[in-house]
Amino acid sequence: MASDIKTIVSKRSPYVPLAPITADKPEIFRSLEAALGSPFSTEPISPPPKPLIIVISGPSGVGKDAVIKKLRGVREGIHFVVTATSRAMRPGEVEGIDYYFVSKEHYIEIYTWEFCRFIFLVAENETALVERLVERKTETTETLLVRISTARQEVKHVKDFDYVVVNAEGKLDNAVKLVESIIDAEKAKVNQRNVRI
Repeated sequence: MASDIKTIVSKRSPYVPLAPITADKPEIFRSLEAALGSPFSTEPISPPPKPLIIVISGPSGVGKDAVIKKLRGVREGIHFVVTATSRAMRPGEVEGIDYYFVSKEHYIEIYTWEFCRFIFLVAENETALVERLVERKTETTETLLVRISTARQEVKHVKDFDYVVVNAEGKLDNAVKLVESIIDAEKAKVNQRNVRI
């Protein structure tokens, strides 16, 4: 780096006098630009961020809808799409409005998309997750068993995700702030992924 600076400085014309550092800013700028042989650029140094696809996934009852709803209210410039799920359609739900209902095979295929960032949302522990499922009062004992069993299987795949976010009971704002931090970090990366839609 220092050798690059020396190279640039050594190429300046020896006949261009530099303004004293005590001069006013416009005069200093003019003399520096003259010495460098070109004006200073006002173009942004960093490239504009590329579109980013974030997939938020996690066990049933972990608060995915709550996090997304809150994120909609606090984050501008984000476009939300209808969620995809591999579960069966519930009474009153409409395909393409409430969810896209897809096969488990297609759902798994989504996770091979290299241009997405995957966030796995979890409760603070299994007991907290079961309490949420029970408090929803939308499940029978049999479906609760299925959901808990499925959650145990899903948690085994946490290492396949890019990020994990804990949505602790009563701390929704913290989970949303962490998701926002992930978005900001991904947008600030020098080598951003190219999104294919």
